[in-house]
Amino acid sequence: MRITVPRVLGALVLALMIVYTFAWAPNLVDSQAAPEAPGLGGPIPEHQPAPAWVKERAVAAPTEVFPPAGKKFLGIMTAHGSYDLAPLDEFSRAVGRDPSVLQFSVGWADSPFDRRLFDQVAKRGLMPLMAWEPWDFRKESPIEEERGNQPEYALRHIIGGRFDDYITKWAEGVKELGYPVAIRFAHEMNGFWYPWGAQANGNTSEQYIQAWRHVHDIFTRVGADDVTWVWSPNRDYDGSTPVQSLYPGDEYVDWVGLSGYFGTKGVEEYKSFNEIFQPSVRTLRRFTQRPIVITETGAVDFDGRKAEWISEMFRQLPENPDLIGVIWYEARKERQADWRIAVSPAASAAYRTGMGDARYDVKWTLKATPLQAVDKAADPPGTPPSTPPPATTRAPTSTAPPRPTTKPPARTTTKPAGSRTPTATRTARAGAG
Repeated sequence: MRITVPRVLGALVLALMIVYTFAWAPNLVDSQAAPEAPGLGGPIPEHQPAPAWVKERAVAAPTEVFPPAGKKFLGIMTAHGSYDLAPLDEFSRAVGRDPSVLQFSVGWADSPFDRRLFDQVAKRGLMPLMAWEPWDFRKESPIEEERGNQPEYALRHIIGGRFDDYITKWAEGVKELGYPVAIRFAHEMNGFWYPWGAQANGNTSEQYIQAWRHVHDIFTRVGADDVTWVWSPNRDYDGSTPVQSLYPGDEYVDWVGLSGYFGTKGVEEYKSFNEIFQPSVRTLRRFTQRPIVITETGAVDFDGRKAEWISEMFRQLPENPDLIGVIWYEARKERQADWRIAVSPAASAAYRTGMGDARYDVKWTLKATPLQAVDKAADPPGTPPSTPPPATTRAPTSTAPPRPTTKPPARTTTKPAGSRTPTATRTARAGAG
């Protein structure tokens, strides 16, 4: 058959479309700038006293374990977090009620303490969970294997005290909030794509443990004790650093987190919630019994199965007594990866139906204390616990020496299956990048 020019051009166009869809587009971030949130524009106030509502609500709030035994909280993470609550509003309208937790990212390079980030969330009745990221997100490399290459943020500098003043100011600010918060410090450390990762910047597993403990100890020293510390690796993948070698110890960790997605590169074939997370949960249970939170998850709809995946997630959650919460990544940061539930009527309906179960009816208060141990013999599915357990006292800070250095495995230069491509943390302050 003679190949004509139109045939050649048609084949070329088709090939380019395929390459764009499956290779280039997933790595392109949404360039839309964050809108400025009410009350967060302009310079940060020099003095940031607690608003009157904090004291009023704290007096009336009951002291309760969060979440109560036998229940699981549902949360979301959005692209701009507490800088822009519009995506939270859209999500809540779509599914019928607010989540219990809002997670937001804060990068160290251009983020002095601002209590309004937490107040915006707490006033809404949601637990503030900050993903605290020691890097300069504005310098993030578009080359995947170089994303973690920021030597100025190598773990040895955190350990050596270069950032102590910064950390101390944040610890003092958190102490003055007047209510509990959660901090997910230096997450997904078992990969290579962040400067604090065990496979980046010449870091070691021992240094990660030392850095975590160093930050934690500064908070303890200033009396910022009302913090739930969330240690949060990525789900296991071929080439990841063994998570046990990165664990700071139960005395430094309240909750353990996991990140994992359906529909990202390498997970185009359907994988259920259990298939994505249960292998990593089993790994975690070999060395810690701390409660586990899915700190990031989501599903795309390129195959029309997003709603199905969500429905199956809610069917499978009761099979996982180790899990106390799930945080959905409600954002579109990559052109071909839209994890948002609110934009899909089918996904919204599936989520709304799932969250209607009584086990997900969880309220956070200004006197909430983090659940510290999972009751494997929790109440039957769909029923609230008969008597909430007493709050578990946080273990004292340990003075045990760091673990021996663990040499990381050979580095892979491809983002693992079931993970989203990391994107810049955006802020909306004047002058922020």
